[in-house]
Amino acid sequence: MKILVLNCGSSSIKFELFSMKEEKVLSKGVVEKVGMKGSFLRLEKQDGNKVRFNGDVLDHKTGVEYILGVLSSKKHGALKSLNEIQAVGHRVVHGGEYFSRSVFINEEVIKVLEKNVELAPLHNPANLRGIYALQELIPDVPQVAVFDTAFHQTMKPNVYMYGIPYALYKKYKIRRYGFHGTSHRYVSARAVELLNTKTEGLKIISCHLGNGASIAAVKDGISVDTSMGFTPVEGLIMGTRSGDLDIGALTYIMRKEEIGIETSSVLVNKFSGMLGITGVSSDMREIEEKADEGNKRAILGLEMYAYRVKKYIGSYAAALGGVDVLIFTGGIGDNAVDIRKNICEGLEFAGIVLDEEKNNSRGKEKIISSEKSKTKIMIIPTNEELVIAQDTYKIVQTLN
Repeated sequence: MKILVLNCGSSSIKFELFSMKEEKVLSKGVVEKVGMKGSFLRLEKQDGNKVRFNGDVLDHKTGVEYILGVLSSKKHGALKSLNEIQAVGHRVVHGGEYFSRSVFINEEVIKVLEKNVELAPLHNPANLRGIYALQELIPDVPQVAVFDTAFHQTMKPNVYMYGIPYALYKKYKIRRYGFHGTSHRYVSARAVELLNTKTEGLKIISCHLGNGASIAAVKDGISVDTSMGFTPVEGLIMGTRSGDLDIGALTYIMRKEEIGIETSSVLVNKFSGMLGITGVSSDMREIEEKADEGNKRAILGLEMYAYRVKKYIGSYAAALGGVDVLIFTGGIGDNAVDIRKNICEGLEFAGIVLDEEKNNSRGKEKIISSEKSKTKIMIIPTNEELVIAQDTYKIVQTLN
């Protein structure tokens, strides 16, 4: 069975074509700058060769049509015809309280997704546009939604509720939802496989550190807490997101700068985080370069970043009653040697002891803890697309 996985963002469409059951990637790529000048499609073939196609991509439907055309082309395609696509799996950011697992997409599901747009106005509309496009272009192919929020639906009310009037939760469903669930789910399950151990009783802290970043506390294979909240702004300091911020500080800024709701939202989502602190970039590699040159704000930003992650690890170790496995994943988690070192430094009291020599590694599955460490510290590159393909495959199998 060949399954197409789509991840539609506001101005991009990532795609990956899998052959199941062997879970082999046949082709993958991305359409960038959807609806903007200079749009293009970048394709990576199974043999590793990369091709770039330039052309106007006015909307998501055009982008999806472009992807299907390239995948089925004689010269660059991995398909003889579109009839070989037997299912499509979509990354959907927000499932609200309605979805605790991946689901087959029908009209009822689409209505709920449309209702959830107000919970994720930056993400869910793009996810829906990808679903609509495929309904038009290959209408007989089943589609499946895999939610970023689903993995965290196991959190208990005392964990996900906020200290606001309960009536506001009932009326607007304002609560912690958490995101990056597909990634946390993958790496925590992968850790169990790599360590050849049992899920039951295992206490895992998973650090997904990328331009967006979150931490999850996982016990017995289920999420018990996570750092992102009602929106992806809460929690860690990120590339351009502020992370945890006193609401009073935000209202003070709004009053002093005379800005409204929309502008303040842009401020904490797009101009804060590492970009706002350092004034250098949201890219950690560029910040580290400037820090090495002695840039004081870059140094401050890195110190703040590591401290916030360290603090969450400590709090989740308390919530779990200890920690057996600490996982680093995401672009920063996989590759930032010094950041991993700075995060783990000072956590020896909790049984977390890094081996600096082993830690000098990038982008590969590896145990990087010292022999003295009670906690296994691991690098596990995430694979959200594979999880989406696996869930899609399982669900479609039940339809036959």
